Amino acid sequence: MQTANGRGEQHSPRSANKSASSPRGGGGGDHHYSPSAKTPRGGGGWASPKLPSSAAWLLDSRWALSAALSLLLFLAVALAVTSFSSSSLADITASSFFPFNPAAHGADFVEAHVDASQQQQTAAANTTTTPPPPPPGAGVPRLAYLISGSKGDLDRLWRALHALYHPRNQYVVHLDREAPVAERLELAARVANSSVFRRAGNVHVVRRANMVTYRGPTMVANTLHACAILLRRGGAWDWFINLSASDYPLMTQDDILHVFSSVPRHVNFIEHTGYLGWKEGQRARPLIVDPGLYGSKKQDIFWASQKRDLPTAFKLFTGSAWVALSRDFVEYTVWGWDNLPRTLLMYYANFVSSPEGYFQTLVCNAPRFVPTVANHDLHHIQWDVPPRQHPHPLALADMPAMLRSGAPFARKFPRNDPVLDAIDAELLGRRPTSSAAAANATGAGAGAAAAAAEQFVPGGWCGADAECRDVYNDWVLKPGAGADRFQRLIDVIVRSEAFPNRQCK
Repeated sequence: MQTANGRGEQHSPRSANKSASSPRGGGGGDHHYSPSAKTPRGGGGWASPKLPSSAAWLLDSRWALSAALSLLLFLAVALAVTSFSSSSLADITASSFFPFNPAAHGADFVEAHVDASQQQQTAAANTTTTPPPPPPGAGVPRLAYLISGSKGDLDRLWRALHALYHPRNQYVVHLDREAPVAERLELAARVANSSVFRRAGNVHVVRRANMVTYRGPTMVANTLHACAILLRRGGAWDWFINLSASDYPLMTQDDILHVFSSVPRHVNFIEHTGYLGWKEGQRARPLIVDPGLYGSKKQDIFWASQKRDLPTAFKLFTGSAWVALSRDFVEYTVWGWDNLPRTLLMYYANFVSSPEGYFQTLVCNAPRFVPTVANHDLHHIQWDVPPRQHPHPLALADMPAMLRSGAPFARKFPRNDPVLDAIDAELLGRRPTSSAAAANATGAGAGAAAAAAEQFVPGGWCGADAECRDVYNDWVLKPGAGADRFQRLIDVIVRSEAFPNRQCK
């Protein structure tokens, strides 16, 4: 029977009469496939035409072909995946560890890969647990000095520079505009002709000299000028120290650097007090004009008739003009990102003896820096009673007091005073060179003094050369008795209860 589409209704072979003969056999008997066998295709008496033997085989074997094709496809995919993984692993491993093809080396490749992996894991573990060692001298600080002088101070500034010199530090030297041009040029020539200074490159001469008057703001301006030079050209340093040509060290730089190595780098050494006393009427309330701001000749300050009240926006402090400032505080002072340094600089432009108040008032009105203040100026200074404008000049008789102070610096020393020679010989270990001794033997006292002034203080950086004609390892320190004195002073002013109890009071 045919359907509407003209195709005959199809039935599976299993729906045919079981008595009919089929290639698989029917009832009893052992039947074999024969091309002439008839296979019923439907009900009634209609039978399908004979199929060719190949077609019949394909029809009966379609399940076998499907299974075979599936198996072949599975094997092909598995083989491809395995080949790709092996070749990729070999290529990656070969490019990472070997310059040759690892596939040709079998077990050797596996062992090498395992060994390399273990080495990488060990190296990573060592990197995590053991940091690389710091470079030599990483814990030794660097100091930045300003040494300033005026007319007639060329030789004693030169002597102080050599007594303070260390190749690890930075130095700014300045002769103000009162000094003759010949002296300023001579200072620049001496620095340029020094082989040690040239190699280290750490001595900077202020060529455009400033006019400096002690009682006016020009000394503060000169100090800030030196700070700016050191921030721009001085590289890495930790403390800034201002000195004059009349200052002199009481210990070697190896002593000072050794002790500073254990001091927190944020500490500022600024002698200060919030009690103005007589200075309120004689310093804070008067108004002055400093001619050094605009004149070419040094003159004393001008006094105005008008007085002023004490400020209410900030509290005034006073103290010593000689300071040792941390780099962090110097950057804040020069850059002044919250404008307080500039505000105070304008206020102190008309203040009597502003160097004795500017840094004190600034540090104590900046809450961030109040906990960093050590109330000491690192100087031994003897004042007359009652105190005068300048301190008592130091002499040989003051040597015991200098040693008891533990301070690394002292002032004020007269020019070429015998006390300086005693400090050189007894505290700094400086000895005249052979040329100085020869000059002294021939009676050339000035030549001998000049030669002795150019001798560096021996230190670890000199190596085995007693005359320190070259720089060896600038991080090698050889501290002596001066370090013990200075360490006791630091313990008192930084590592005792007096440190927080004396801050900005």
